[in-house]
Amino acid sequence: MKIMGPKLSSLVLFTAGALAATASQAATFYTFADLGTETTQSYARAINDTGKIAGYALFPDETAYDAVSWDGTKVTGLGTLGGSFSSALGINSAGQIVGYSETANHRQHATLWNDTTATDLQPQRPEHGEAQAINDAGQVAGAVFTSATGRQATVWNGTTPTDLGSLGGQSSQARAINNAGQVAGDSYLEDETTKRATVWNGTEATDLGTLGGRSSIANDINNDSQLAGYAYLSGDSAYHATLWNGTSATDLGTLGGNLSEARALNDAGLAVGWAETSSGVAHATLWDNTTAVDLNSFLSASTAQAGWVLERAYDINSTGWIVGDAHNAISGENHAFLLTPIPEPETYALFMGGLALLVAFASARPSIKIRAS
Repeated sequence: MKIMGPKLSSLVLFTAGALAATASQAATFYTFADLGTETTQSYARAINDTGKIAGYALFPDETAYDAVSWDGTKVTGLGTLGGSFSSALGINSAGQIVGYSETANHRQHATLWNDTTATDLQPQRPEHGEAQAINDAGQVAGAVFTSATGRQATVWNGTTPTDLGSLGGQSSQARAINNAGQVAGDSYLEDETTKRATVWNGTEATDLGTLGGRSSIANDINNDSQLAGYAYLSGDSAYHATLWNGTSATDLGTLGGNLSEARALNDAGLAVGWAETSSGVAHATLWDNTTAVDLNSFLSASTAQAGWVLERAYDINSTGWIVGDAHNAISGENHAFLLTPIPEPETYALFMGGLALLVAFASARPSIKIRAS
């Protein structure tokens, strides 16, 4: 058996790792996929690390929206709990999907789908409800509607619900859950007019604060306990996409307008959502730290000329795949979209050339022979 010397081996591993990191982080081009070719209208809300997508769509022969999933661009209707409509809002790594569905007695209930099998998460409760997220352990986060105006942030383990409580007000909403069971959302304070971004550890609720204004909302939480959403600035005339580390809030900025919102972030800390341009138009946006990038800048000339405008991004997975909603200014249609990042060609050339050089260098070195004892 032959092995490389320890110093050269370490050099190869270090350099190969650095080249791989460069290749994976230099994705500055995206391929655009229209997910709505089989539907009249469609909306993507979540994507897992295998690329399976959850959302909802209106099919040509139907009058109500159906929860759907996409594998590639193939769309599958997930069905309902016996009613006429449903919507998918979250998905985990195993492909389990959550959202809400109308029941046979015309109630809206939080719903879990395994493939196309729908499970009612509120079988014994008459209230309306919705599920917005599911983690890899199968815990589901959402809300039960307790009155015409009130909601209770809720986590389901199976069909067993836990009321997470609030920051003192009557209403709260759970919007995301990470693999540690931490929940992100929002809650009203005791004055019942101020809504604050909230993180729950178990049933302990923490107010995340704002960017100087009164209100804020957390839309997502990653496995490093970072949260993304939006918060009002001082004066309450504008709100900006916000990233929280603990209760420390960072303003992610806009694309030149007054408003922006982060809808999701991955474990690398990349956030997506939407931001107003200087002309006041909402464009799907990617934030890398506090740098806001208009995702429309990655569309090919032919895609833009066909009328497509990426309006809002709703999720991003660990490999940087992004889903959201696009509007066609020519046809008037709204379609779900998928953006898939690809590294620049020169990055691939650097990566492959660097590895080839290292292999050649290693082959030219004298080997160390290991004798059997």
